[in-house]
Amino acid sequence: PLEHPEFPFGSIDPIDQAGMAKVLRGLALLSFLVPSNTFNQNPPAPAPALHRESRLSPLHATAPADTETDAEEQAAFPAPLTPIDRALRAGKFWSSAVPVIFNYYSTYAKLNFLDRINPLLGRPCLSDEECEIIWSGLHSSGAGVLSDTINELKGFYVKTGQIIASRQDLFPREYTEALSGLTDYLDPMDYALVKRVVSSELCAQGDSFSEIFEEFDELPLGAASVAQVHRATLTAKYGSREVAVKVQRPGIEQKLLGDIKNLIALAKPLRGLKEMPVDYYVVFKELETQLADEFDFVAEAAAMDRIYNNLRTDPMTGLSRPLPLTMPRPISNLVTRRVLVMDYLPGVPLSRAADEMKKRGIDPGSPEARLFGEKLLRSLTDVFSRSILESGFFHADPHPGNIFVLDDGSVGLIDFGQVKQISGKARDTLAKVMVALDDRVSDTNPDDLEKIGKLSLELGVELREDAKPEGPAAVAMWLFDGSVKELPGGYDYGELSPNSPVKELKSFPQDLVLVGRSTVLLKGLSSRLGIPWSLSKEWAPTARKVLAGKGSVVAGVSRVRFRDVLRLCKTWVGGKAERAVARMPKRMRSSVASAIVKLKKR
Repeated sequence: PLEHPEFPFGSIDPIDQAGMAKVLRGLALLSFLVPSNTFNQNPPAPAPALHRESRLSPLHATAPADTETDAEEQAAFPAPLTPIDRALRAGKFWSSAVPVIFNYYSTYAKLNFLDRINPLLGRPCLSDEECEIIWSGLHSSGAGVLSDTINELKGFYVKTGQIIASRQDLFPREYTEALSGLTDYLDPMDYALVKRVVSSELCAQGDSFSEIFEEFDELPLGAASVAQVHRATLTAKYGSREVAVKVQRPGIEQKLLGDIKNLIALAKPLRGLKEMPVDYYVVFKELETQLADEFDFVAEAAAMDRIYNNLRTDPMTGLSRPLPLTMPRPISNLVTRRVLVMDYLPGVPLSRAADEMKKRGIDPGSPEARLFGEKLLRSLTDVFSRSILESGFFHADPHPGNIFVLDDGSVGLIDFGQVKQISGKARDTLAKVMVALDDRVSDTNPDDLEKIGKLSLELGVELREDAKPEGPAAVAMWLFDGSVKELPGGYDYGELSPNSPVKELKSFPQDLVLVGRSTVLLKGLSSRLGIPWSLSKEWAPTARKVLAGKGSVVAGVSRVRFRDVLRLCKTWVGGKAERAVARMPKRMRSSVASAIVKLKKR
């Protein structure tokens, strides 16, 4: 076996792991492995006019009444893809993917042959350094092809590349570097086309563009695969408020759904391969279902309101409670299927947080940064805890471009185009898993492992026939407890390790694919930030409340626990302290933040 320094999972046998697993990570591993590049030391270049310092200038702002020229009226909507266009697009994808896969297979075979024949001929086996050079060259070649293909095809493949680029802990350096330029400001639409789309959608009631918008920034805040967002100011008639306007790309629905069908076709013949960490056919099928809803902005606005109300209201008491983070609200009379006007959140996406921290003179490794990291994890953990366990309706597309660091230091969450509703039974079983994990005596106690394992199987998780008895419990701990150092059964924690419990998965319930996506995001964030974080520990108080409200007989859920009260008090005090630190002079912040971090560790 060779030790590859770019991979976090130790020994890599050239036959069992090095080839197929790496290329398929480069081409097919997507949304289940989403977590972040929060404090990437080489962040992509920022998009213009993103936060409040970038106010409208005469070059980039428009007073609509004076600028309704023939140019935007003549801006043509892109023609829909013809069957020939779709065939050519699929052909380009496959003509790029197949040679890369073949190169990995052939290298597999070559290394296997040399590994077997050299000892028989009295020749030395290849050294680790020689093997590393071979794989590095193959990665560089494959990454170049993948980058060129994504930049040419765009569409859903851009999301693929962004996810790969954000997982430096899982993918070869050559791939993450080649795809790091795929930012949230990619290939924006011309302003004339944007204005025509907005006018055609919002002006049907009789008001003109200039009667709705006092100002409209020509440069987008961000341009993604489905839509792009512009900052604007409404006229007095509509409230004179600062807003973000999300505009769907004309003709994009057909293109993106075709892209994901290609990925489904790629994943289907790979089902059951041990080299694959999860069944990506199931993942892509779930994404296909969710993606179909992402093109209806009326549904997105309804989802924003529903999640906001669920987070704001305690389901047990009906009383109002503080929101864990900031969410935009839609402007109800300015929402159509292809245009969504909502609150503007001034800040930067998490993918550019490191760059913004440097501008503010904050070292990413400082106590201040750690305090913010804990605040970030707390905010997202609480959002998903309430959404998933209480209502079962949650934001299903969490990634660094949709999580914002706001100008006031708070956390924001945007883009509710992908949401998911899970069944009440799945929600209750998840809550029981959280309680069982939190109540376990140790990571090796047989009774705890049996209980956790049974609950995991109740969720619909299926393991291979030859899996170890500890497999179901190990999968639950891997997914929901990032503080575990050693998993039961001798499994490795790294999800792409040959000895990962994820390799034991035969199938994962499609209903829970996007729950897994959220938990893996939080796992990745805690790993990047160097902050141990147990989702089961943090979700357990909510899980107990939910189960107690349903009259569950699960041990321990019907009584108030001192440690749950203590956690709540620590969270409240911590939040007060963090807000106080944010208001302090710069010279004082670092020393006070350092003291708070030390106290929290006790």
